[in-house]
Amino acid sequence: MNDAQLAHFRQILLKWRQTLLQDITNTVGHLQQAASNHADPLDKATQQEEMTLELRTRDRESKLIRKIDQTLGRIREDDYGYCDTCGIEIGIRRLEARPTANLCVDCKSIAEIKERTHK
Repeated sequence: MNDAQLAHFRQILLKWRQTLLQDITNTVGHLQQAASNHADPLDKATQQEEMTLELRTRDRESKLIRKIDQTLGRIREDDYGYCDTCGIEIGIRRLEARPTANLCVDCKSIAEIKERTHK
């Protein structure tokens, strides 16, 4: 992968990371504002369920931020774009679709098959 392509993916990852961090910050503010006592048990239950779903989403986003940080590290170490399993280049189209991909399509397919059979 050339320097321009690496810079392109680095920018994509940095923008994505910034958007996720902003969403997390907004959620904290929203939860603090929304923490109100409802007299109606149904309203209270609805609010709690909404908060639970929002926190679950933010938890997934926090994990994604860690994966983005790992991927940015791979770019710095000049190891970005290569499959962790077989070592071949992952391919620009796959990285455009999933910039944090660390497996080529074939190895990812095999991993998914193994995961399904072990459940």
